[in-house]
Amino acid sequence: MKRIALKPLSPTAKRRLIVTVLVLIGLTVAYKVLYPLAFESYVGKTNAPLTYASSTALTKTEFEALAQELSTNARQRKAAAIVDTDQEPFARQVKIEMLMNTESFIRDTEPSHIKYFREAGIHRYEGPQTCLHCHATIQVTHGDGTVKNVDTLGDIVNSVHFKFQSESGGFSTYGYDGRQVNSGPHKIPVGKINRACGIPGSFTWTGWAALVASRPEHGEGEVTMRSEGCGQCHIGGNYQPATEKMMPIGDVPSEAKEGIDCLICHSTDYDMNERHVIQDDKGLRWNQDRSLRAALTVGPISSETCLRCHQHNMGGDAYLHNEAARSLGHINQRILHRGAKRGNPFSPHDDTHAASGIQCTDCHVPEGHKIPRGRKGVDLVANDIPTKDVTCESCHTQAPHNQSEHKALLNGHIARLACETCHIKELEAENVVLRDWVHPTWDSDEGLFEPTDIYRSGKPGKGFTFLWFNGNGTFLANALGNNPNGSDTYNPLMQQVARIDDPEMIAAVRSKATELKQQYPEIDVDAYVRMATDPLSQLSPEMLAKREAMIQNNLRAVMSQGESRIYPFKLFNAMMFEDMSNQGPFGAMILPFDYASYYETGDTPASVKKAIADPIVQRMYQEPFKLYMMDEFMSYFGITEGWKTVYPLVDGRLENVEPHWMRQMGTLMVNHGIQGKGRDCIECHSPDGIMNFRQLGYSPERVAELEDIDIIENLKEQPDSAAAQ
Repeated sequence: MKRIALKPLSPTAKRRLIVTVLVLIGLTVAYKVLYPLAFESYVGKTNAPLTYASSTALTKTEFEALAQELSTNARQRKAAAIVDTDQEPFARQVKIEMLMNTESFIRDTEPSHIKYFREAGIHRYEGPQTCLHCHATIQVTHGDGTVKNVDTLGDIVNSVHFKFQSESGGFSTYGYDGRQVNSGPHKIPVGKINRACGIPGSFTWTGWAALVASRPEHGEGEVTMRSEGCGQCHIGGNYQPATEKMMPIGDVPSEAKEGIDCLICHSTDYDMNERHVIQDDKGLRWNQDRSLRAALTVGPISSETCLRCHQHNMGGDAYLHNEAARSLGHINQRILHRGAKRGNPFSPHDDTHAASGIQCTDCHVPEGHKIPRGRKGVDLVANDIPTKDVTCESCHTQAPHNQSEHKALLNGHIARLACETCHIKELEAENVVLRDWVHPTWDSDEGLFEPTDIYRSGKPGKGFTFLWFNGNGTFLANALGNNPNGSDTYNPLMQQVARIDDPEMIAAVRSKATELKQQYPEIDVDAYVRMATDPLSQLSPEMLAKREAMIQNNLRAVMSQGESRIYPFKLFNAMMFEDMSNQGPFGAMILPFDYASYYETGDTPASVKKAIADPIVQRMYQEPFKLYMMDEFMSYFGITEGWKTVYPLVDGRLENVEPHWMRQMGTLMVNHGIQGKGRDCIECHSPDGIMNFRQLGYSPERVAELEDIDIIENLKEQPDSAAAQ
């Protein structure tokens, strides 16, 4: 074979090569070392190596003793699930023990990771690095059937569960300016990380982890430290959320990646009592269970593991069957939030799918660590797989009523009604409808100030309402859709979600306002009731006219897209402090609270001052943030003049900051708490039924027909072919 002689490089070429290599090395060093340091300094956040007291090494003898205990427990659970409960207890226990000691039970029931850890000689769990010892890559099956091997850690870090936002397209959310969020060339990070919300009263930048000094009445003045913050329900264990992932370049540092809590999702024996805030010389962060017990009981994802966090969102902390809320912490116990955010728990006690043993991931089918919410949504909670459906029809088809003698009539409703409309009868009674963060009240049992829930209800027409929905929502969580008759009379942003006209609700708000006035004499009860029940009364005539025009010009076309059906939506509004320099016809920029000072003192203006003094909020009011994100953010918000960088804290005083109710109620999707038996016809089809057909855009003639139960009963008696027409 003829050898090819390589020509030596010329001196000029050598210099160019050396310069190129040095530049590449310099850029790498800058990206890996200098940029992270500069970013930390810019946003005022901390990254540092993390340690956890629960991560301890076991001796070989201790390991085997733990393995024996876990194997016995697993055999006992499996046998108890098999042996019939309808028998004398002693006889049942004897049968359970017999099964437990059979060879197949002993062979097949030991948690699989015991063998893996034993063979690898791992006697201490050290977080993701331990998992990656075997799981450096994973095989992911995508919705189109393709299979790919992906980097496990990268898959997690780029999931919504870690970074809490997405800067990609695919949002089902539209700005009040009429544009679909992130559908254009200028994409911004949007999600829970940077969006202040009236339910938690803050956003993750300023409310990640806090220690609150409480003084419960039963403690006779003794201080008890409590844990609070967004980090309690998220998988990151660092001193801050993944703020770096909001930037177009950069990555979270290795310390943050090592803080990921794999076991809260993957372990069956995870101890939620380890979930509490700890403080070290770097700051505050959330503790986690890194015990070998938790690591050895890794198993398939189940509803139980999902609900460690998500029942907080659905049933609420105070929900009777929220298992995670029973283990609030060995120390610095988590604060138990009394009001439910959505009030639709996924539990065998209140949901027919949960009672049937259906798991969360049976509907929300993951692709690796990416989990779909479904195509439909009314808020800005980012979606890992926005193209993937999560619907009732995926299992039940478009004709689910196949056993009823009135199946044609019932299946005919599918064209106009979502399944949830009939099969969610009520939400939890603790469902929060109106929350006042500005006027907190003292909770003597907890020993701290809490936001005042002005109204709670799970009843239809009070805690939730019915709206046309085509799968899209607004920037502030309002469902979009329209009556299929195309009428412009359906206008929920000026009616259903902008006004409370139920006399019972108004009376309840007045009663609570009168009670609050005893603590806050400056409250004008009449004005308070008017703003809470008619939030548009807070707008000037000019701003109100602009709102109406933007609905007609920007949103009407989006409302008429696709096919709309009537869905139930949980209602929510909150009184918050707002930056009035950045206000529009749909509201003003909501300002966060500092949790510790809020809960401890109840001094809400001081709490806002402390929160907005956070360096990252200060950066938000500077030109780089304005150009990178805030102008676009505010345009979606309905403020097309751009972000005003007028910092609202001057010489220790709040400038142009006012308390207001949001200008419309949010409408949150409720899809759980499903009952097997649907509503009776008369619940909707009567003059005093739960469905306001007039506000839903029907003509007076059609309203009269829909409210006449005799017409419905006559349809029932007709043959299926006639009833279906």
